[in-house]
Order: sequence, then structure tokens, then C-alpha cells
Amino acid sequence: MAGYAATGQSGATAGLGWLSIVRLGLVQASLGSIVVLTTSVLNRVMVVELMLAAVIPGLLVGLHYGVQISRPLWGHGSDRGGRRTPWIVGGILLLALSGTGASATTLLFGDHFWLAMALAIGCFALIGLGIGAAGTSLLALLASRTALHRKPAAATIVWMMMIAGIVVTAIISGAWLDPFSFVRLITVTAIAGAIAFTLTCVAIFNVERNTMPVDGPPAAQRLDFRRSLAATWGDRDARLFTVFVFVSMLAYATQDLILEPFGGLLFGLTPGETTQISGLQHSGILLGMAMVGVLGSLFARKKPLILKAFIFFGCVGSAVALAGLSLSALVAPAWPLKANIFVLGVANGAFAVAAIGAMMMLASGGDGASEGIRMGVWGAAQAVSFGLGGFLGTVAIDVTRALTGDTPLSFAVVFGLEAGLFVVAAAIALLIRTPAHRQPGLPARERVPEPAPSYAIPAE
Repeated sequence: MAGYAATGQSGATAGLGWLSIVRLGLVQASLGSIVVLTTSVLNRVMVVELMLAAVIPGLLVGLHYGVQISRPLWGHGSDRGGRRTPWIVGGILLLALSGTGASATTLLFGDHFWLAMALAIGCFALIGLGIGAAGTSLLALLASRTALHRKPAAATIVWMMMIAGIVVTAIISGAWLDPFSFVRLITVTAIAGAIAFTLTCVAIFNVERNTMPVDGPPAAQRLDFRRSLAATWGDRDARLFTVFVFVSMLAYATQDLILEPFGGLLFGLTPGETTQISGLQHSGILLGMAMVGVLGSLFARKKPLILKAFIFFGCVGSAVALAGLSLSALVAPAWPLKANIFVLGVANGAFAVAAIGAMMMLASGGDGASEGIRMGVWGAAQAVSFGLGGFLGTVAIDVTRALTGDTPLSFAVVFGLEAGLFVVAAAIALLIRTPAHRQPGLPARERVPEPAPSYAIPAE
């Protein structure tokens, strides 16, 4: 096994270098660039230009999250084959084609509504499948090929590049979409998809072939899907992390659709001002991510539990910021709303990217063959919580307003519940044992295996 410490049998190096991590970040940016066109832009076109009920694009976007419950299947598929690249490239191709197809359905809504709906449902389902296949396999590749001390920075780089891809695409496509027409929308989406697919192919070329997993030579998953999923769920820390991802991301997503209405209803902000508030929150998120990436990389060797600390304090900080918003609802407009939302963004960004880094650390499970299905399980938990979060946030506001007849109190209650969810997530995070808890300093393949719980499925 020592022969793999520096190079593999074919001359491949062990672990991704910084350039390779950036190249994989370009793949994530490509994924984000297609998603922003097929969710945000298409959502607006359906509501404004097509004058459809807002629930229609809402259900379609919810469908693309719901379909991602299939992520464990895609992750297990890449585990079985031992190669991630075909799944990543194929997923991006499917995403680009289905995204263009979803845009093309806008031509049919006027005269053939039910045909357009059927086609849109199919396209958004395929969008979810494409995201699941590409995103899960990309994270599995990062998890298995990134050295432990580089994982905080790798998570930060990849996620910040995804955000950059979303921003750049939104700016450029926004300029090209005017003067608006449905044909122009389809053309812009198709061109963006073609660019994203080409960039993915160039960026990922030979990255997997020229590197070896940091814990040793790659191994193919030999368990069938059911047994592999049961083995993953039988791992105490993988199971706890799944619950943590669901609870924390539910709290993270629940405030998404109610924050801007909150600013408008209680603080009298204009649409432009609430948009700026949203931008301020995302600026905080980027700062929080950057902070985790820099400090995590600087201190990862000396303080291997630093990511867990960022997760805990990020969740606690998010809870405190949401508690502040809860209080602000009762005293509005006499509250420093902008500062409060910026702090929420910093805490959100810190915990989110630290959780991704910890996810990469926990993914291998010591066998070098289960990164994909583990990433799939956690990705499915995240997708479901995201899909539920936005919906439940709006429902909770409507229900509490109907019961109390008091808008400020309704927002106070909902933000308070979200703060409580973050406190629960922080408590769960403390129970999760990262690899550093177990046998620090040893590669996964050289650690003494821990006794498997009685409900775990033994390997064949």
C-alpha cells in the first residue's frame, strides 16, 4: 500500500492538486449555470410572460428536487464501475438537453397547455436526474481524491465557483435575452448548455485518470444497491450525518421565500431594496465560505476537528441571527435589519461549506468504494429538505397568520422555529465522529476497522 503514497502504478499522483480542484470547480460552475436558467429565469417567464399561476413553476422546481431522491442510485452506479467521469459528463449532457427542452415548452403553453405541461414535467424530471448523476459523482470524486488537509479549501473553491457560474450566467444571459422572445430564450439556454457541456469535457479530461485516491488504489463496489444502501445506513456516523443534513438544510431553505416579503411587509422596503437585502445575505454567505476555506486549510493539520467546530458555530450563529429576526418582527422597523441579515449569511455560508468539507471526509467509509452512494444519500437528504423548505416556510407564515391574525407575530414564530431547527442541527453535529475522532494520522485503509453494529450488512 505504501507504493501508492506518492504515485500509482501507472504514474498517477495520489490526491488532487490545486489546479485539478479548480478544474472540477469549473464543472460545478457549469452545472450551476444551467440550473439558474432552468429554475430562476424560466420561473419568471412562466409567471410574467406566460401569465401562468405561480404554483405551476413552483411545482416543477419542486419536482426537480424530488427526483433527486434518486441520487444514491447514481452514486452507487459510479461506485460499481469504479469511474466517476462518465457519470459526470453524462449528467451534464442530460442536464443541458433537458434544460433546453424545458425552455422549448414555453412555445406550447399558449395553444397546447396540457401537452406543454406534460413535456415540462418530463424535462424537469430529467433536469433533476442530470443534477443527481453529475453532482453526486463529482462530489464522490472530490471526496476520494482530495487530501484531508485540502478538503476545507476544496469545498470552498468548488462551491464559490458554482456561485460564480450562476452569477456570470445570469449577467450574460440577462443581456442576451433582451429584447425578449421565446425563441431567444431557447437559443440562449441551448448555447449556455453547449458551453457548459464543452467546458465540463475539457475541465475533467484526464483528471480521474491522472490521480489515485488518497487512501490507496480505487476499488469497485461489489454490493448490490440494496445491501450497499443498508450498509451505509448501518454506519452510525453516516446515519447521523444524513439527519444533520436534512435538519440543517431544512432550516437553511425555510427562510428563502419569506425573507424578502418580511422586509417589505414589516420594514416597508421596496422591491429593489429587498433585492439588495438578498444580495447582502449572499455576500455574507460568500464571506463565510471563504473564511472556512482559508482558516480550514491553515489549521487542518494541527486542528483536525476544525470543520466540526465551523459546523457547530455556524449552526449556532444561524440560530442566533434567526432569533434576532424573530425579535425584529416584534419591534420593526426599529432594528438593524441589514446587519442582522449579513450575519445570517456569514453563519449560513460557514456551516454550509464546512458541512460539505465534512461530507467529503466521511464519504469513503474506509473501503474506498462507497463514496458515491454516501454522497448520494446525503445529496438526496439535502434535495428533499430544499424542496420542502421553501414550501413549508410560506405555508407556516400563512397558517400562523390565519390562526393569529397578527403578521409580525407570525414572522416571529416562523423565524423562531427555524432558529430551533438550527439548534437541533448543532446538537446533532456534536454527536458525529469525523475521521479525526477515530484514528487520526492514518490513511483510511490502514486504520483498524471498528466493530460493525449488529444491523450492518456485511461485505461480500
